[in-house]
Amino acid sequence: MAITMQVLKLLIQCKCARSMGFPSGQFSRVDNFSTSCQWRARKKVSQYSTVDTERYSSLVRAVLSSKTSSQTPASIEDEDCQLYGPVIRSRPPSQQPKVPKNLHPLLNEAKGQSEYVPGPLARITLQRDSNTSPSVTRILQKTMPPDQAFYLERWKRRMIADLGEEGFKEYSLNIFRQGRLFHSAIEDHFTQETPSKEDPERPLDVSGFVESASHVLNDITGVRAIESAVHHSTLQYVGIVDCIAQYRGSLCVIDWKTSEKPKPLLRHTYDNPLQVAAYIGALNSDNNYSYQVQNGLIVVAYKDGSPAHAHFLNSQQIKPFWEKWLLRLEEYAEK
Repeated sequence: MAITMQVLKLLIQCKCARSMGFPSGQFSRVDNFSTSCQWRARKKVSQYSTVDTERYSSLVRAVLSSKTSSQTPASIEDEDCQLYGPVIRSRPPSQQPKVPKNLHPLLNEAKGQSEYVPGPLARITLQRDSNTSPSVTRILQKTMPPDQAFYLERWKRRMIADLGEEGFKEYSLNIFRQGRLFHSAIEDHFTQETPSKEDPERPLDVSGFVESASHVLNDITGVRAIESAVHHSTLQYVGIVDCIAQYRGSLCVIDWKTSEKPKPLLRHTYDNPLQVAAYIGALNSDNNYSYQVQNGLIVVAYKDGSPAHAHFLNSQQIKPFWEKWLLRLEEYAEK
């Protein structure tokens, strides 16, 4: 062992000397000795030699290849499928749609489709003192879905953060007055009345909304009622219908809405279809009206005068919203 260590030291010194520029002859004995010796190291056995390469060939190539691209979730999932088999995903439990306990009919078989007869417009006043039935608006507010209530509350907090408490109150009052004046302008349009100059709220300009709804107004004929109260005699709720008229030949309950944002799709109107369905059901049950209505129309007008969006609901489209309204009515009764 001592001789071996000396030989190793001489070899190292020889190589170092050569690298430093010493003549090779001074170490010829060492060179001769080193060339006469053969050093053999025991070859280590790789752990990967026992891997079943046929089964794991794709995985081995992906790991050992230096030119493969970075793995993606899809490629990893494919490899897992090859190694462990396909993933069995559990299906969520099926949720059956809720059905009202009392599926009250929307239409009234005792009423028919009466022909329009020109005459004074119906303007039945809602007697709030003598009638304790809840309004459609109140029922919808008290039964608002949690997600809708969350987004409404978040919008309110953002507005308060931008405008302050007093500024938000003033903004809300202006929105309310704006909507009321728009309804008054529509009423003036149908009755051909000139707006009163003595109205202190008239300075608030609503001409943009009227211009926005003008193309819809051209398609409306045979107006029968404006701002008229309806009462469901069986389900005991009340509401005030904006307008009852023919829209492109179909008798409709019409609801006028104002908005600062475009609402081109019906789902953008949130609970408005339920509101219209509730009004239709109440009108058909109310003996103050000798006819029944099967269709609804939601008109969303914009302040900048851009064309209003008119969402028409025929008799088949209104039925699902009527059932949803009955569910909300039951939820309100349980609170």
